[in-house]
Amino acid sequence: MRRGDTPLLKQQSSPCLGRSMSRQFPKLTLSEAEEETQLLAEKVYASALKEEDHTVVSLFTVPEECPISLQQEKEHELLKELAEQQSEESTKRRKSLKMIRSQSMCLQIPVNADWTWSVAVPPFLSSSSTASSVAETCPDYQRVTISGDYCAGITVEDYEQAAKSLFKALLIREKYSKLAYHRFCRTTSQFLRSSENMRWMEEDEVLPDMSPCPNDGEDPYSIEGIPENLNYKLKMKDGIVHVYDNAEALRENNPHDLPYPDLETFAIDLSHVLAMIADGPTKTYCHRRLNFLSSKFHLHEMLNEMAELKELKSVPHRDFYNVRKVDTHIHAAACMSQKHLLTFIQKTYKTDADRVVLEKAGQKMTLQQVFRSLNMDPYDLTVDSLDVHAGRHTFHRFDKFNTKYNPVGASELREIFLKTDNLIGGDYFARIIKEVAHDLEESKYQYAEPRLSIYGSAPEEWHSLSKWFIHHKLYSPNMRWMIQVPRIYDIFRSKKLVPNFAKMLENIFLPLFEATVNPQKHKELHVFLKYVSGFDSVDDESKHSDHMFSFRSPKPEEWTADDNPPYSYYIFHMYANIMVLNNLRKEQGLSTFQFRPHCGEAGSITHLVSAFLTSDNISHGLNLKKSPVLQYLYYLAQVPIAMSPLSNNSLFLEYSKNPLREFLHKGLCVSLSTDDPMQFHYTKEPLMEEYAIAAQLWKLSTCDVCEIARNSVLQSGLPDQEKKHFLGVNYLSDGPEGNDIRCTNVAQIRMAYRHETLCNELSFIVDAVKSEAMNE
Repeated sequence: MRRGDTPLLKQQSSPCLGRSMSRQFPKLTLSEAEEETQLLAEKVYASALKEEDHTVVSLFTVPEECPISLQQEKEHELLKELAEQQSEESTKRRKSLKMIRSQSMCLQIPVNADWTWSVAVPPFLSSSSTASSVAETCPDYQRVTISGDYCAGITVEDYEQAAKSLFKALLIREKYSKLAYHRFCRTTSQFLRSSENMRWMEEDEVLPDMSPCPNDGEDPYSIEGIPENLNYKLKMKDGIVHVYDNAEALRENNPHDLPYPDLETFAIDLSHVLAMIADGPTKTYCHRRLNFLSSKFHLHEMLNEMAELKELKSVPHRDFYNVRKVDTHIHAAACMSQKHLLTFIQKTYKTDADRVVLEKAGQKMTLQQVFRSLNMDPYDLTVDSLDVHAGRHTFHRFDKFNTKYNPVGASELREIFLKTDNLIGGDYFARIIKEVAHDLEESKYQYAEPRLSIYGSAPEEWHSLSKWFIHHKLYSPNMRWMIQVPRIYDIFRSKKLVPNFAKMLENIFLPLFEATVNPQKHKELHVFLKYVSGFDSVDDESKHSDHMFSFRSPKPEEWTADDNPPYSYYIFHMYANIMVLNNLRKEQGLSTFQFRPHCGEAGSITHLVSAFLTSDNISHGLNLKKSPVLQYLYYLAQVPIAMSPLSNNSLFLEYSKNPLREFLHKGLCVSLSTDDPMQFHYTKEPLMEEYAIAAQLWKLSTCDVCEIARNSVLQSGLPDQEKKHFLGVNYLSDGPEGNDIRCTNVAQIRMAYRHETLCNELSFIVDAVKSEAMNE
């Protein structure tokens, strides 16, 4: 099917992916009419690559607009608005929009005759049922409303163009999210369906499927009840694992009925969003809406802060300390504090000094011999001499930061204490993680998702990791695991470990497919994957790549150069394999995986565009501050962002300049995470340290920090049953209906404000799309 055959909106809208219909990836080809968009996207990409080196040196320190150009832009906008007022066509379109807007406002219904406020009801939902549920869950509060012209300060033409672009981008993300069993905001989906005059239905919703926690007394490592082998055939093709029912299907190239994405379609979809972020009218519209959201929250806070506090005081038992918080971004190799690591090294040396722990240059060494070779005594070590803490000297120096993983600067100690695959089978590393897990279980209300590395240098890595997990019995009810894949193909290629990029992808993903289709042959990996919630893509984002990603990029089998592929190339191929794997596992009744890459910490703004299409949620997201269009899209789609201000403070951005508070006020779905407690924190409870510093520095209220904690549970890979227990049985619903204040300690007033504000922003976009359809 060619892209030009049918309207784009119809091609990219896939509202029925949740039903029993065949799940196929809708492939597109570039039409002549869209070549201009592609060229503009490539210019944006090239411009972003050119600016990478400059942004690394001075992030967010130079004003983005020049006062002279700003004045010229205002004069230009004024002339456009005056010309529009004299245009009959514009007057007609304005009247049409006002009519649709008035119909949209009619959905704001009175809930109770005694109350003076109204609630925005998402389209195509029952007014009576919504009214009753809201009346039960949401108390009265003072709302901020604006009357008058719906698009003051922007022309009708610019408003329609911006709305159409934003609408298209939301449809593209919805398509990619549903195909990969990632979450997509329910409210946003409801508005998208209303624009197509379709009714949103709950069975259309596609959600991740996480394995439940073992019951009390149940063995978490049991290999009983493992499904039988399917004996499907597997083959890597264009960097994506394809599944075949049997050898004959493989010979005939007839793959199993699964969605197989292709690079060209992704590049075309990516180009639409790239072109948007450089579009003047869209940038202006998004900038204005974001400023409005920020100002509106300040008014809401001024009017309702005491009412929210009163709500929280009336909740028995629950407060900030005993609401659930999930550290959704933490690396296992640095999950302990520096003091914890020091104490563990000294304690281990006391009992295991004569244990053989390392093989160096063909010679086996005991722990005592290792320390003697380093000319040090473990009992003389301090946290200062351990030298694992990041500071001012690591700012914008990711190379120096990476050396902090080596205690006292010795790679031998990292090999012994912080690796899963070493001479002692990762014994010490497992013990440290067990101690961290014990601390989490003692705290009861804190959870973590530590990241373990799979590099892709050899397929045996998965077997080794799963064996380590089960042998050392590392399951904890307060932990789920993430797999991080470092973007270091160039290192493997230079060492001749892989012939091309496809081989690295094969080493990462083929064992997962084999464990899914033949679990009896891979029992340990099958058990380990129950407790893996997703995948991450990690490395220094500020590293420059000369290759400009596009539909003309070489296939992974053809990528034989020593250069590292660009970020977007990595992201697409990880997403593509995770998507196919999730559909295969869902078909077999197994758990699915989320894709949650590091993104927007540094480097090009294009990274955030790639993640907007492919990721369930992201870590960092600092560079959203640079692009009002992307920031507004992340808000409209409610893409979760795990932010780590203390980590950023030592690497890329001073704490006072961190945009977390700004994002929270506007309504983006942000949470707090630690990243690397060993490098950035001092206390035994690094996550509480992160919350405490943020609350003190930014004067966050109790409701603010509890809202952040609630977001962390929502974006985590915890199973559905756990989330119901931690957030309330209706947590999948948006607004106050989905919030149980007895569990979350988030005021219903705050939840109602967030939901109504999002509905209002989405209605502006949907109304413009409907108006355009009426005028055609």
